Amino acid sequence: MGERVVLAMSGGVDSSAAAVLLHQQGYDVVGLFMRSGESESACSIENTGLLPIAAPHRQGCCSAEDAADARRVADRLGIPFHALNFRDEFRRIKDYFADEYLAGRTPNPCVQCNNWLKFGKLWDFAQQIDARYIATGHYAQTARQADGSWALLAGEDSTKDQSYVLFGIRQSLLPSILFPVGGSEKTEIRRLAREAGLRVADKKDSYEICFVPDQDHAGFLRNFRGPQETAGDFVDLEGNVLGKHDGYERFTIGQRKGLGLAFGEPRFVIRIDPQSKQVVLGRHEDLAVSVIPVHQTNWLVTPPQAEFSCEVKVRYRQRSESCTVIPAADGTARIETQAPVFGVAPGQAAVFYDGRRVLGGGWIC
Repeated sequence: MGERVVLAMSGGVDSSAAAVLLHQQGYDVVGLFMRSGESESACSIENTGLLPIAAPHRQGCCSAEDAADARRVADRLGIPFHALNFRDEFRRIKDYFADEYLAGRTPNPCVQCNNWLKFGKLWDFAQQIDARYIATGHYAQTARQADGSWALLAGEDSTKDQSYVLFGIRQSLLPSILFPVGGSEKTEIRRLAREAGLRVADKKDSYEICFVPDQDHAGFLRNFRGPQETAGDFVDLEGNVLGKHDGYERFTIGQRKGLGLAFGEPRFVIRIDPQSKQVVLGRHEDLAVSVIPVHQTNWLVTPPQAEFSCEVKVRYRQRSESCTVIPAADGTARIETQAPVFGVAPGQAAVFYDGRRVLGGGWIC
């Protein structure tokens, strides 16, 4: 038997295929399903998170059906399987989500789920059972560099790459993380699962925030925190009132649809002010920024002491942009992009790349 690895098994095709690959490579695989602590739940953005929602008909990664799918894969491969309750950790992620929206920011719960849960509690459990590695079904890769350091790299399938949501993991963990599917295309992973006889081979991916049914952020906040006094005015950049809104938490920077107002030309959310409860609207060109401040930076390389050039991605699905990063000793940084970037939202992550290597990132403020 090879070295022991704890694999986060969500019941989806990616983590199930990861179990097959690790088993074929001779690892001593232990499967771990992370329960949300709620009786009925489902979740995930492409199986990247482990968060609950009250929607048992949805496919995800922490419902009873998902747990059963994960267990069947483990049984088929003959590997040990555990299901542990992480209700308190899930509550922390939902609190973060609510706090960010009520502060007028746009949260990224999948990044925090990875930071706190998948690469936090998963590693804690691995140490308890003397495992050398932890593994997930993320489309990313790790590799040892010529200087002996370890790097986080983008996944081989550029359409499924999930390195953006992994920027916040600890650099010290990189030598102990395995991403078995990261070097493959998604079509190859589904084919592998079919050849292994796994019933999850054609299980659909979910692209929604897992605990927010139908992307109804305001509905989640009402149910989770109760009624909020967040209604206010739509205003233009000069402060002129354009209309009323039912709650600023319903909006995010760059949003155009769902404003409930008609104009002669498209209008976009430019800024959200939770103190005045105003949502500022403008034209698309008003969204352009070339200077982006970030804080709470996390580095997956030796922390830089001077400005440097790289590429930055400010949204999960947006393309990367050439920029200069000016880091500060207090964990903040200033990003200056070569071309204007549109729709930069406070609360989202800005992730730095050197080619396919993730250098680190921070939270837009």
